[in-house]
Amino acid sequence: MWLSNDTNFQPSAFILIGIPGLEALHPWISIPFCIMYLVALTGNLVLLRIIITNKSLHAPMYLFLAMLAVTDLILCSSTLPKMLSIFWFNAREISFDGCLTQMFFVHSVFSFESALLLAMAFDRYIAICYPLLYASVLTNPVIAKIGLAGVMRSFCIVSPFIYLLKRLPYCRANIIPHTYCEHMGVARLACADITVNIVYSLTVALLAMGLDFVFIVVSYVLILQAVLRLPSSDARIKAFSTCASHICIILIFYIPAFFSFFTHRFGHNIPAHVHIFLANSYLLVPPLLNPIIYGVKTKQIRERVLRMFHFRRGIPLANGPVSLAWSVNAGK
Repeated sequence: MWLSNDTNFQPSAFILIGIPGLEALHPWISIPFCIMYLVALTGNLVLLRIIITNKSLHAPMYLFLAMLAVTDLILCSSTLPKMLSIFWFNAREISFDGCLTQMFFVHSVFSFESALLLAMAFDRYIAICYPLLYASVLTNPVIAKIGLAGVMRSFCIVSPFIYLLKRLPYCRANIIPHTYCEHMGVARLACADITVNIVYSLTVALLAMGLDFVFIVVSYVLILQAVLRLPSSDARIKAFSTCASHICIILIFYIPAFFSFFTHRFGHNIPAHVHIFLANSYLLVPPLLNPIIYGVKTKQIRERVLRMFHFRRGIPLANGPVSLAWSVNAGK
């Protein structure tokens, strides 16, 4: 079961337990997870199709939404199929390289989505606080550069995880009490000092995703200050409603992720099944809710969705004008 690699030992495969202590309930637990996964796939694919096929939606806000949809599809698809195979077919084995590949996708895509949420917060800040500069600042080439920078950042900060795990000798049990591979879950199986792994993962979490979250909070504070200065009470209510929805998605994305991250290192008294449920929620719940919050609640996307389904039923709708810029009325 173990393969030698000159100076250390690497397992040929790991065994993913699923949710420890709840093995008998795996078939029942799989039902809500499967439904949520299918809804997330459908919602993000519909959102992506609408944005791609409508040239009038090829504007900064909608390009960010398209990138978010692609990110969510990769994020949930990197773990859910394997998790469901564990629950349904008891297919618990995953190769060493497959485990590292899954870990790389989970962490890098999560890092990119964090950067993308920051970019979207910046988009709203410019649109609400400096609306006259919006078209000149956030051009399509700038959006492409922001996306590329996010991808490069994710690759650069997550790639060292692969080296840090490959350098370790694994001479303990190759059983991972989880539904998917993550950095510290694999590192704890090593029979060597993993201080470097712990320090680097903490540094990445605090300096990358942690700073993203701080900058997002600052952006929304400035946005809310601008909203409070709006003369119309109706405009303020609509803006607060829109911002509240987005803030909820951001909290749903970050809170379970940080909770899972820190409990994996310090929360030894927290039951394993609680930790694993939260670890899966931050990979599945945002992809499930993002198309609803960022898509359906945005007027232009909502109209396109309704038009698409009405056409399928043979009921054409009038093709009204579509606004290209983000406004505080986008959620009405």
